[in-house]
Formats: sequence, C-alpha cells, structure tokens
Amino acid sequence: MSPLKIASTVFSLISSVTGGSSRTSSSSDQGAGFADALSLRLASLPGQASNPLLGGLSGNSSLGDAFSMLGASDMRSRLSANGRNFSLFDPESAFRMMSDINNREVNYKAQFAEMSEMKGEVAEMQQAGLALGSVGSSESGEAIKARLQTFVAKYNEWVSRFQGTVADGGVLDGTQAAEVSLYELKQSIENRFNGAMHGLHGLRDVGIDINPTTGLATFDTAKFEAAFSRVKDGVVATINEFSTNFAKSAELLGSANNFIPNRLANLDRVIDYIGDNKSSLQAEFGLGNAATPNAAVSKALAAYNAMFKA
Repeated sequence: MSPLKIASTVFSLISSVTGGSSRTSSSSDQGAGFADALSLRLASLPGQASNPLLGGLSGNSSLGDAFSMLGASDMRSRLSANGRNFSLFDPESAFRMMSDINNREVNYKAQFAEMSEMKGEVAEMQQAGLALGSVGSSESGEAIKARLQTFVAKYNEWVSRFQGTVADGGVLDGTQAAEVSLYELKQSIENRFNGAMHGLHGLRDVGIDINPTTGLATFDTAKFEAAFSRVKDGVVATINEFSTNFAKSAELLGSANNFIPNRLANLDRVIDYIGDNKSSLQAEFGLGNAATPNAAVSKALAAYNAMFKA
C-alpha cells in the first residue's frame, strides 16, 4: 500500500474517533490542509488531465491514486536534517500533517488508558448500586443510613476521579462516551420517579441530592430519618427501585456495542494502524514535530504503556 493510501486510511480512522466527540474543533485539520495543498498543486498543472482528481481530494479518499498518477508515490524519500522531505511539492504541509499524527497517537493512547479505567470504575459503580438492592424493611434506619452513606462516598469518588478528565484540557475533553457516562449516573440519582408509587419523589426525598456546583452527591441524614420514620416501606421501595435502575444504567454504558466499548474499539484501531504504518508515513511526509503532551496526558500515556508492557 502506498504511503498516500496509508495516510488516507489514517484520516478515515481518525474520523471514526473524532466522530465520538461532543466538540467540533475550530482549528483546521492538518490532514485536510495537506489535501487542500495537493488540490491546489493539481489545479496548477497544465491541461485537463488532473481535473477528475480534484473532486475526490476533499474527503482524502483519492490521495493515493492522485499521487500515483503524478509519480510522487514512487519517489524515494530523502529527509533533510530537520526531518522534512523536500522532494515533495509542499514539505511544510506534509510535515505539519505528521506533527498532527504524532500528537494524535499520543493523545489516543492516553484516552485509551483513561477510558479503560473509566470502564472498570463504571463496573464498580454498578456493583455499588446493586448493593442497595438488598435493603429490606427488617433493617434498622441506622443500618440503611450507613449503606446510603457508603454509596454516596463511592459515587463521589467516581465524580472526583473523572469530572476533571472531561473538563477543558482534560484527557477525555470532548469525549462523548465519558461525558455520557458521568451524565447518565448523575441523572439516575436525580430520577424523581423512583418511589412514586409510595408518594416519594426519588432519592431527594430520602435525603440524597446532587450539588449543582460541585456535581457531588450530598446526604441529608435528618431528612432521611424523617422520611424513614414517616413512611419506612416507601423509603425501602425507593431505594430498591433506584438500585435496579442505577445498576442498569451503569451496565448499559459498558455493554457490548455501547458507548465505552465502542470508543475503546475505535481508539484501539487507530492506535494500531498508526503504529504499524508510522515509519512509512514519516519516510514519505517527514518526521513531524514530536508530541508535547501536558501533565495529565503524560500520566495517562504512562498508564497505557504499562498496560501493554511486554
């Protein structure tokens, strides 16, 4: 496969990953910039022969065929001391493209590690929810209160661990799978239909609510005690209904063909493909600048490397 066809496949895989983002980048994609430069070069060629090539370049799918027709894909790359291939008509655009790929490779590895940890934590949250399903009317108020306190502490650990990673500049900034995971579990706690058959309006009437500023769960024990003394069976039923619904929400997030597994699969594909073909890409388009990850990305990248350490 020619380097241009490899590059085209990389862009397609990148699209499958960025398609799982809740953000639209305001900056121009380096690969698209390279395609635009190629289009301009073809447009400047004499005659009509190049015209059929121009339309397909915007989606990058015809890059390899276009370069083959120009004879460029058969050139032996000769990289300069600064890592550029000056045999190309636009070595700077090609170099920027490789810089972008270098950065993406590092970021995708960091995201894979972070999403893998989130997947494990979602499974733990599922178990924390299920643990409340065995609450029964024979238990004392103090025992049930202790169970709820344990759940609230676990939930707050979850929020504290991942809320920052989806914020601006976080490893999973703009990653829909991560944002949805946080949102769904929060919504499950705030669901006001649990306990409706007993005149209650969800965990809020049992004393558990979400702080709108911090995103953390709070537990008003006095409110719980008042509800428990007034309608014990309703409190127990509310907790049991919540347990079932919360655990189901967590289970779905990590189930096959759902948010987290799909994101991990897409990341895995693009990471493997870049790794398998990076040498060929760099030989043709230049080395690109080395990635410069921030502290959070560097930490997650180290976790990724530890995961796949031989």
